[in-house]
Amino acid sequence: MATTTARRGIILGLVLGLALAFGWSPRCATASPSPGAPELELWAGSSGVARLVGPRSSARFLLTERLPDGAMADRTDEAVWSVADPSIAAVNAWGRVTPVADGSTEVTARWGGVERRATVEVVGVASPGTHSHPRDVPVSFRLEVIPTLSQANCNMGACHGTPTGKGGFRLSLRGYLPAEDHVVLTREAGMRRVNPFAPETSLILTKPLGDVPHDGGVRLQRDGLAHRLLSRWIAQGMPDDPEAVKPVALRITPGERTLHAPNVAQRLAVEAVFPDGTIRDVTDLCYFDVSRPDLAEVSADGQARFRNRGEAAVIAHYLDLVAIARLTHLVEVPGFTPTPVPNDSLVDRAVFAKLNRMRIPPSPEAEDHVFVRRLALDLLGRLPTPEEVAEFENDPRPDRHARLVDRFVERPEFADFWGLKLADVLRANSRLLQPKGARALARWLRDRVAADTPMNQVAAELVTASGSTFANPAANYYRVSRDVEAAVETTAQLWLGVRIQCAKCHNHPFERWTQDDYYGFAAFFARIGRKPGGLGGDEVIFAQDGGEVIQPRTGRVMPPKALGGPVLADGGDQPSDRRARLAAWLTREDNPFFARMMVNRVWYHVMGRGIVEPVDDFRDSNPPVNDQLLDDLEASFIQSHFSLKHLVRTIASSRTYRLSAEATELNAGDDLYFSKAVRKLLPAEVLLDAISTLTDSPTVFPNQPPGTRAVQLAEEGLDDPFLKTFGKPARELACECERESDSNLSQALQLIGGETVHAKLRDDAGRMARLAESDLSAEAIVEQLYRIALSRPPSDYELATATRHLVEAQDRRAAVEDLGWVLINSKEFLFRH
Repeated sequence: MATTTARRGIILGLVLGLALAFGWSPRCATASPSPGAPELELWAGSSGVARLVGPRSSARFLLTERLPDGAMADRTDEAVWSVADPSIAAVNAWGRVTPVADGSTEVTARWGGVERRATVEVVGVASPGTHSHPRDVPVSFRLEVIPTLSQANCNMGACHGTPTGKGGFRLSLRGYLPAEDHVVLTREAGMRRVNPFAPETSLILTKPLGDVPHDGGVRLQRDGLAHRLLSRWIAQGMPDDPEAVKPVALRITPGERTLHAPNVAQRLAVEAVFPDGTIRDVTDLCYFDVSRPDLAEVSADGQARFRNRGEAAVIAHYLDLVAIARLTHLVEVPGFTPTPVPNDSLVDRAVFAKLNRMRIPPSPEAEDHVFVRRLALDLLGRLPTPEEVAEFENDPRPDRHARLVDRFVERPEFADFWGLKLADVLRANSRLLQPKGARALARWLRDRVAADTPMNQVAAELVTASGSTFANPAANYYRVSRDVEAAVETTAQLWLGVRIQCAKCHNHPFERWTQDDYYGFAAFFARIGRKPGGLGGDEVIFAQDGGEVIQPRTGRVMPPKALGGPVLADGGDQPSDRRARLAAWLTREDNPFFARMMVNRVWYHVMGRGIVEPVDDFRDSNPPVNDQLLDDLEASFIQSHFSLKHLVRTIASSRTYRLSAEATELNAGDDLYFSKAVRKLLPAEVLLDAISTLTDSPTVFPNQPPGTRAVQLAEEGLDDPFLKTFGKPARELACECERESDSNLSQALQLIGGETVHAKLRDDAGRMARLAESDLSAEAIVEQLYRIALSRPPSDYELATATRHLVEAQDRRAAVEDLGWVLINSKEFLFRH
């Protein structure tokens, strides 16, 4: 046996040697290039062989150069493409292959003196010498016409896909109801939209071609693929094909790629995967979006091109499927030096590695007083005292930053402030819950923060809450969300970061969520009952025995199904209350949404901007700016048993948190990657409390105990004009977006001449009056006010100017009030920085 095997090995070696001598080479490869020649890789579809089935099929080849440093460069458009047997297939200038006749041949890509070859197999087309034509093969309404209309944007929300249509012509949004679209196209408008006897006179061709007036402008190119498909479908009698097998997945290649300057473009190939495993190129039938249109663009034929450095997601859509390509464009930055990546902090490790990759240097660390002020505002919602700043500045210990963070997260003000943040998005609204219910919910949330109750437990208690809304404050979750739809949308956005509202009426046009997903999730909330409680407007929440959700389009009773997760049906050993099943899934460690959502929300509140923005809008087409950062924080949060305090400590103890807000020459344009601190107007409550602290004139709120700070208010605003002007939310939306943070003219008027600031400065019992009547020198008064307001002493210029104003003023009290007014209106006071 051994001799036979050896003999066969020798024979095989001779055969291979003769084959190579006559020029044969393995598929997708050639003989090794000579030294110095480019290293090329030819992609010929997921299977490695371009298989074309039918006369209208196509395939995409991508040619990539692997550079000596490991980087990849797309050479598809630069290569010279040829086909060995033009009677079998044809290839265009950017590697798109189309069939001519059944058979097998090879396509060659030549660039930089190197060739790469790949096999092409054609089936389902006439043999050479016959005269089959693509017109003979029926155009699929479901798989070709609908995508064509989407590609031309005819059925988008701003055009005929709007619920009321345009010009009397209404299509389903992005073709999610093909049967109805077929009726609209072929039966309405007296057959003027489609004319099988003279296809070129059909309105669905003449209008988007611009042959007749069209408010939507030119949408088709004459003799382009979309025009040809629509024309042939009409000529074939406009058949529908409801039996057409839809693909189950969409793939895009490359899924991730970094382009190094001067390379700015990347060809993309999109494939649909069908239930039987068949793979078809559908690049020509996709429509594309890009997450950062300011940064990059993508052509209709799938070429992404960058205008500036940065990252962008290219989203390919085919029917209801989506595929995402994550592309990055890097340029060499003169003067850039990589920053050493720390290993003692998961935050710094991820952030600094990403900054180095993007060629963005971080700002230096902020001064001590800036750090203490920022930390107190972010964690406690108040200004630090001068004593706290001085103690930190005089602390020689190397871990003093972490020590201060540890002290702050255990302060009662931390629970007040972070309880307020939760009360905002959980809508502790006295109009909806009665004042007693709003106060009860706000206190409950504050107590949970103070006790560091695991956040997954908090979520579970809210989602499963029953009983009196006064006795069990968590039950107010369902007093706010009074119907099934409100509970669905609140729960998805609040705990999962999924904005699923679109799927209520139609499949989501840009994401994976369908009406079945929406109403399957809704089934968890179908059995929530409500009845009047005791006196005072109480309400009782309870689980009913029955109640189902009907999918409005199909009429099907929907079983309870987790978003992107399993069906959690009734029966067996499952809890009878469907909400308990939902909570168990929602708060599991392996839930794909909950921990990431919470991490991003907390990062947003500490750092001023989310890793994902908007903070509660997680979707494939809105990727994180730093995947590693989000992944590592998620893992740490789960390992800590969902501890909010641990998560805040992790973020605020990092060097990243301590960076200055002052931009450098090389990071001035970065607003994404956390190379510098975010400057942000103080929240309404924090700003009002800060003004009260500076003036030592507490705000008196109606029906509240003396000394209540604005951040301690349980209700939504108590009609305070200052808080309303500065964006305190009405707590009507489960969204961080309800709290306004942009400055406006009304705010400027409040600060310059508003009654709140004026009254506090003029308060006879306030700080300004006491300082004016004291024996303190002008210099001491200036020093004290600066340290309270800005957490620092005045500069020499500020001290001299302010002192001169106090000394020369005829009315010392008015002069002190002037100085307080100037400090309140300074950007350094008004902004977190």
